[in-house]
Amino acid sequence: MNSTYINHTRAWLEKVVIGLNLCPFARKPYLGDQVRFVVSEARDTAQLLTDLENEIQRLIDTNIQELETTVLIHPLVLTDFLDYNDFLDEADQLLQNKALEGAFQIASLHPDYQFADTQYDDAENFTNRSPYPVLHILREESVTLAIGDHPSPDKIPQRNIRLMDKYGNEKMRTILHQCQQAADD
Repeated sequence: MNSTYINHTRAWLEKVVIGLNLCPFARKPYLGDQVRFVVSEARDTAQLLTDLENEIQRLIDTNIQELETTVLIHPLVLTDFLDYNDFLDEADQLLQNKALEGAFQIASLHPDYQFADTQYDDAENFTNRSPYPVLHILREESVTLAIGDHPSPDKIPQRNIRLMDKYGNEKMRTILHQCQQAADD
């Protein structure tokens, strides 16, 4: 079953994140096979926090040329977005407790992601909607280098909102569904 979660998430990354260029920094590590996809079997937040800590430690222990980032998929816990959103404070606290702020950051992705001050059905929410709840562990070093190489990183969010508005809610739902269907074939 874990391979199904990974296949769906990979299909989404390829078709949406990289395919629509939502994150212009994702292509290089993905094509370089420097992205680790791992499924947490956690059924509670305590176990998920342990899994998150273990994956951060793996990044610390592994050369960046070999492993740049980790996509921690957790389909059995924090399926409710508000609970997930609350958990992000715990994830940030973990980084603080380990004195890893400034070394790592955690990007949040969820099937029901909703930005503050938006309606649930606003298409822009699809910039952070994934097939399953995900904690994407990023090395700050990689983020800093990627942003420094981009001509206008501050324009990425507005570009993505315009693109999501152009595609619309229904089309993005269809694309997300196709990612899950294609990976099952």
